[in-house]
Amino acid sequence: MSNFRFDELMQDLGVSRSSNKKSQEPSKEDPSTRRPDMAGSGLGSELPNSTSSDPSVIRPGDALSELWTPEEHRESEGDLTSMALDRGFATSEQVESARRMESQSAGRSMRALLVDAGAEEIGIQSITAELSGLLFERIQHETGGFDSELLLKLGVDYCRERSAMPLRREGSRIVVGTTEPDDLFLLEDIKRRLGVAVLKHVIVTSTDIMEVIDSFGEHSAESINMSDLLADVEEEDEVQVKEKKDEGDDLEAEADSSPVVRYVNHIIQTAVKEGASDIHIEPGEETLKIRFRIDGMLFEMMSPPRKMHGALTSRIKIMANLDIAERRLPQDGRICVTVMGRRMDLRVSTIPTPGGEKTVMRILDTRSINVTLDDLGFSEDAFTTWQTQISQPHGIILVTGPTGSGKTTTLYSSIRQMDRRRLNISTVEDPIEYHLDGITQIQTHEMIGLTFSTALKSLLRQDPDVVLLGEVRDMDTATTAVQAALTGHLVLSTLHTNDAPSSVTRLINIGIEPFLVGAALNAILAQRLVRRTCPDCATAEPVPDELRDFLQTHGVHRDHLMRGVGCSKCRETGYAGRCGIYEMLVLDDFLRDRIASSPNVTEFRRLCIERGMSSLRDDGFAKVEQGVTSVEEVLRVTEATI
Repeated sequence: MSNFRFDELMQDLGVSRSSNKKSQEPSKEDPSTRRPDMAGSGLGSELPNSTSSDPSVIRPGDALSELWTPEEHRESEGDLTSMALDRGFATSEQVESARRMESQSAGRSMRALLVDAGAEEIGIQSITAELSGLLFERIQHETGGFDSELLLKLGVDYCRERSAMPLRREGSRIVVGTTEPDDLFLLEDIKRRLGVAVLKHVIVTSTDIMEVIDSFGEHSAESINMSDLLADVEEEDEVQVKEKKDEGDDLEAEADSSPVVRYVNHIIQTAVKEGASDIHIEPGEETLKIRFRIDGMLFEMMSPPRKMHGALTSRIKIMANLDIAERRLPQDGRICVTVMGRRMDLRVSTIPTPGGEKTVMRILDTRSINVTLDDLGFSEDAFTTWQTQISQPHGIILVTGPTGSGKTTTLYSSIRQMDRRRLNISTVEDPIEYHLDGITQIQTHEMIGLTFSTALKSLLRQDPDVVLLGEVRDMDTATTAVQAALTGHLVLSTLHTNDAPSSVTRLINIGIEPFLVGAALNAILAQRLVRRTCPDCATAEPVPDELRDFLQTHGVHRDHLMRGVGCSKCRETGYAGRCGIYEMLVLDDFLRDRIASSPNVTEFRRLCIERGMSSLRDDGFAKVEQGVTSVEEVLRVTEATI
């Protein structure tokens, strides 16, 4: 222990020897003014116990003097807020909001409170790093700006919960990014888990860490050897004998067997990786098909042996806490899972068929609703109009369309754009598909009398500013919604109609007086989802002569249109992803007067178009001209709106 390579050791500790080069005398600099690497190795525990004055020998006291203490280097709250204001990373309103929350948020730093109040996280973190004497870095997850081997060793869940990320190796050191500048216990724990002596600490954003974890999960899915897995399944004859017994105990034991568990995990994992919204497990007389709904279309993805059906269904029922012995009645349940590092819910539905129970699992991934209004596909005019409407203080705004047309995504994206700190926003849903922070969400339960109508009436006594109704289903719900709108509340809801003008006649048919419909309604948005042309295989193709006149009547004047020819990334379909096409109807005084006379659907739709409403098909063909989608897609989803 007496022969130390001083320069290398001091470099590992993050202490410069520049002062020693100027003088052979030990430095008399005040240790409290130094900024050593706060993630230095086990300081003092491995150093020689020497009293020599030789500068090449490190005394325990010298090493311990380099220890960092939170009191000495914690960023000044005043400096952080003033620098954030000066550099435009936070507004005075956000700073005041953070200060109000500080007294009620024990243990939380001003940095975290500012970010929660809406300040720019990148800017706040860069100032935090500057005040702490650390480096600030952005993690480029698209180019692999992190060490996947170290991430696996540290654990995806560990990094997610503690907002830490191993970035790279630099010689004998590992560079670790965290969101906190002063959590020494976390750094020591990371060193212990990674088995290293020295870390280099940098400041990063929690957003970058979450994006890395999500992208890492997509590319690190566990691969399953299907031949080996299916080889574990028992022979057909043996399974048939067990099925004849028709005993729940046998199915439960079979469902818990390793091959079945692994196969169900493989189904769910593959569906998430492929971006599916639903999983269909469909039994036939001789076959078993597993299909995924991807971009609104069903694709057959797997065809396991028919003998696995009972065990697969029972395994899913066990996961959803359903009765595996009941196979004559439909059942509904919910599964909470973590897939590739992402937490999500699966809404399970089983129904009896002649071939056995069919199971459908709806994948509720929060990433699907974490999109801004800018990304939904609104035209510039429709986007401006919609933003104006959701900023109104009262009235009813309806989003219409069939199941799976993106109504929930549009409403959730609209709510996420509202100021949830100043507004009391409440929802009544059946079921609650996605949980939103800062919002009161109520699940209806008709068996105990908690219907949309009764829940909405109770909510109106909770001083709401904005109320989101999952659906206007009956006269009681519609009447309460109209009353809420007329008494100063903004009500957002959905309705199942083919187009926007039909919603007016639908409300009148439900039983609402026409003059009340005209007085309460502000706007109606009809929408559909069309598949986007795959950007990786899109090519410009000439417009066929027989199609040219048809396109020109819809405002498309182009000689070439973009079409996906099919590639491995889009499963040879030519499409990847979806976007919305919209029909926006804003009611003016003229239309309100006409609604009071209870017009028929055809007449009212003609009036709306004359008043400037753009139809679903018009918006769809505008996206065809832009190369976003194809003519076939627009015709497929708008056939009923002609």
